[in-house]
Amino acid sequence: MSSSHSRRLFGWLSYAFASEVFVVVSLTLFLPICLEQFARDNGFLDPDHTKPCMSAPGENTASTETRCSVKIGWLWIDSASFSLYVYSISVALQALTVISMGSIADRPTTRKPLLLSFALVGASAAILFLFLSSSSPLWILSAVFAICANVGFGASVVAMNAYLPSLARESPEVIKALDKSPTSPDVPPSIDLDADHALFSDSESVSAPLLGVEAMPDHQSPARKAYVAALSRATSRISSQGIASGYGAGILLLLLALVPVTQMHGSTFSLRLAIGLSGIWWMLFSIPAAIWLPGAPAHAYGGNDDKWTIGSEVVAAWKRLGVMLRWSEMKRLQHTFRYLAAWFLLSDGFTTITSTAILFGKTTLHMDNSSLVLIGAITPTAGIVGSLFFPALQRRCGWSNLHVLVLLVVLVSCIPAYGCLGFVPFIRRMRVGGLTTPGEMFGLAVYFGFAYGAFQSYARACYAEMIPPREAARWYVRSRPALFPNSSSFVGPLIVGLIADSTGNIRYAFFFLVVMVWLAVPVLSSVDVEQGRIDAQTYAVERVQGTGSDARNVHTDGTR
Repeated sequence: MSSSHSRRLFGWLSYAFASEVFVVVSLTLFLPICLEQFARDNGFLDPDHTKPCMSAPGENTASTETRCSVKIGWLWIDSASFSLYVYSISVALQALTVISMGSIADRPTTRKPLLLSFALVGASAAILFLFLSSSSPLWILSAVFAICANVGFGASVVAMNAYLPSLARESPEVIKALDKSPTSPDVPPSIDLDADHALFSDSESVSAPLLGVEAMPDHQSPARKAYVAALSRATSRISSQGIASGYGAGILLLLLALVPVTQMHGSTFSLRLAIGLSGIWWMLFSIPAAIWLPGAPAHAYGGNDDKWTIGSEVVAAWKRLGVMLRWSEMKRLQHTFRYLAAWFLLSDGFTTITSTAILFGKTTLHMDNSSLVLIGAITPTAGIVGSLFFPALQRRCGWSNLHVLVLLVVLVSCIPAYGCLGFVPFIRRMRVGGLTTPGEMFGLAVYFGFAYGAFQSYARACYAEMIPPREAARWYVRSRPALFPNSSSFVGPLIVGLIADSTGNIRYAFFFLVVMVWLAVPVLSSVDVEQGRIDAQTYAVERVQGTGSDARNVHTDGTR
């Protein structure tokens, strides 16, 4: 492994180590609980809304059958729904942000500054929770801080994930497979992988979209098959390492946060402290990424990097999205778009399962905050095991990334289905099963974490195989709202919030989640990753040669 590749890889892993803490500690655990607690501290009991839900901050006066609602403007909103609505708004704004920044992030000279800028915004917003009390008349700012933190995280991870395809192509096993390929006039000379600008060069021969091997005329040649297999393994391995390092950091901070949460009996301040600590961790451990992640020289973008404005690039980003979503483009990259269609449902459904389960445990099973924090630590611990176990299982069984992904989807879909069993009369009479006891939450935390940790890494790995070569930033940014967990999941929390408000029982949301996940299974199963890879390579060549509709239409503002 070259020293330059090691630096880039460690820089990429260090940002996963920094930013995933916010997801593990805050986004999936403390933020939903804290926002619900902020609403509860300022809410009143149904139906007359005259008795406070808390006689003092952190002291619940509600019975197990009484709902707590908070008045926002002229509306009374269930305290659990308030948390879900804030999350839904934050993800919708995150989607708008990452689409708008698409053209800017696609510029190699601005990708790293964007990553660090949004990391600063997100981390700072999390830290501000330390200074906002739930008894303050400005308590509603907790929603603003949560929105800014989530938007900052999502936008920064777009830029981080754009490095993944290049890192995989630079890995030793991929280079070794490339070196073993037979000499061919269609394979160009070796590319200098030690130069930072190699990650961003737009001047490489279009006959070699992926270091040359894909340009070989026989797409089924043994050399190409060996290279593709090595590239697929490297992509999933690096992605899994990122998930594992982030989960490991999250577990460490969760265990540290468990001490004040337990000693303070789950007070609102202890929840704010945990969120603030995740922001401090995020900010501090982003420093190695700032040092080791590669930037790009100004000439890497064709020498015209000074001839653009933020406004023009925002407009260009939306124009490019419109071109990408044309039917003609979808037909040319049909397997990539099938994957994105399935993923819109899966990312929304799976992320909503996480937030719904935490709020379900707090409001329906009446679990204390210390128990919820323990569940939060168990889940990523199992996630580390799963993210390392499934690649080993894949190698042993010879499965593709997509086959593993479908298996993981089926495994996770069993969780909301199990929750639906809680409506079955004889199970309710037994008072065990169907997620009717707090103890079951611990078992499901292990099960969910084991599958979900691998699920995230294989999501990135499958997608990285089907995007046009050297267009990683553009496609990660354009498709971000339909791809990664926490980025398209604004529909699920919104619907679950409406279900909780209208029925008074968040358990009904499990039916919705089962349907949402299973709708995606046949679409995902129809994806042919190998054909998607070939289509993406053809698409990239046509774009550079000016024969594709994207090449004819996206330059309306004079920019690339």
